[in-house]
Amino acid sequence: MEGKADEDALSSVLSASIHLDPFEAMGSGELGFLWIAEIINSGYEEEPREWMASQVVESLGRHFFRDGPVSYIHMEPTWISSLFGFLSLNEKLDRQGRYTLTALRILAAIPESADFGTTILPILVSSLLSTHPLKSRRIALQVFYKFAPSWFSLQTENVPSEDLNKLVHAVGDPFQFPDLLLQDGKPVDRPYYDPTIVVAVLIGLASSDLWRNHLQRSNFTSLEETVSTWDGKRTALGCMARYNPPECLFTATGIVTAIRCLEKLQCPNTAEFLLIWAWTVGVVNPVDGDGWELIGSSTLRFCETHRMERLVTLKRHIIDRITEFTCVRSLLIKRYRKSGLDDFVELPVLKLQPGFGSRRDTFLHLSQVCQLRRLYQLFGYDPTTWKDPVAASEVGEKSDISLGHSIALSPFMDWACDYP
Repeated sequence: MEGKADEDALSSVLSASIHLDPFEAMGSGELGFLWIAEIINSGYEEEPREWMASQVVESLGRHFFRDGPVSYIHMEPTWISSLFGFLSLNEKLDRQGRYTLTALRILAAIPESADFGTTILPILVSSLLSTHPLKSRRIALQVFYKFAPSWFSLQTENVPSEDLNKLVHAVGDPFQFPDLLLQDGKPVDRPYYDPTIVVAVLIGLASSDLWRNHLQRSNFTSLEETVSTWDGKRTALGCMARYNPPECLFTATGIVTAIRCLEKLQCPNTAEFLLIWAWTVGVVNPVDGDGWELIGSSTLRFCETHRMERLVTLKRHIIDRITEFTCVRSLLIKRYRKSGLDDFVELPVLKLQPGFGSRRDTFLHLSQVCQLRRLYQLFGYDPTTWKDPVAASEVGEKSDISLGHSIALSPFMDWACDYP
């Protein structure tokens, strides 16, 4: 039976637990999440429930963050639900205290989840705003990224368009956030945050019919400036590869659709960056002729629309040593294996170049050769002679590019074995 006496007794126990670590024996904090669920679903009044759940959240914070920030917390789906219940109650009662910040920090450290994004959407909208009293934007942006699979799931189709628009507006420019809240002259929280991972999600949304019309140029203002330089593009490519970009950024249709959206938003540098991603790191299945015809057509149109000089940059990135980045190497190999090309490096070409080095280095180097050959073929040049299709642009001469020129792909094995 739940009454005043039970409430007082439970409150006393929870108050005492703040000074201990009751979850140390279990390690996972499972008991704390179960407590929160029981409290939120109990018959107590809303304010006592919020207060008691806050004590448990604070204890969980002490348990997980006693040695400083963490990057990974294993949680079962039911545990995540209890935090959502707590945050929703806080939102309803307008209690934006340090307990809310602790709950968001826990959510920011969980593995990616595709199950609860629509539930947390209203909480994120509030937490993302720069006017939020807790200045929780950095952490909320991390939570937005962690729940990225939800934004591309079928369940999001049931979310009102107005709510989707509010979320995109609240995310804004992921590179912009207010100064951290100070306490005794020191920042309350200093979590690691890489804006590129959130921009990657926004670029993914540009390929979605559901989200595309909600995006604004202001979502890409900082990235547009960052990738306007060679070094900026190179760094951004490495950052995107380091994390797990949306799956649509590994498909020809998704990439081309996003490029068109970015051009419509007047973000040509970001569109070019995504085009470079398609040719270098975000490798579409090498034997997908239809996919590469789509990418090739988009490349021709983009270079004609935005100056031939863009082709020079694309060529440089293809032959760049960005594959020395461990994150890029791992991602490229993962994508080729997913395409069923794990034995790609056993091709006869290796007999021609015995000094390539390790099997993995050969794998990556050969992928560069194949992509460069594909680019040369796209613009109608013979790759076996390595006649430079961008030489005219490099010396300021007019280049002969036609929108009507469609890519003509040779069979994969033929052009892969044609290494000059």
